Amino acid sequence: MNPKMLQKAMKSMGIKQEEIEASEVIIKCPDKDLVIKHPQVSKVKAMGQETFQIIGEVEEVEAGVADIKDEDVKTVMQQAHVNEKKAKEALIEHKGDLAATILALQGS
Repeated sequence: MNPKMLQKAMKSMGIKQEEIEASEVIIKCPDKDLVIKHPQVSKVKAMGQETFQIIGEVEEVEAGVADIKDEDVKTVMQQAHVNEKKAKEALIEHKGDLAATILALQGS
């Protein structure tokens, strides 16, 4: 079916599709996060429900790691005088809490 016919058929069934501009999608699971880089995201509304279709490069990341910002890592590195690996590990351990991370690293 060609795209125009598909859109017409979807419209006649009350289905609306919208493209969403996104740079990253994160799906949080109990034990890991799924990070989808460079996603193509479509939102489909049908029969009162909204569904999302996501296409992109999927990367599995340990839970909590996706929330750590590069700026926070740099701040911890500078304030606690540690390398990047140690800063990231400490931020994950302290659930992204900058103050607690820096204090813990300075105390060790």
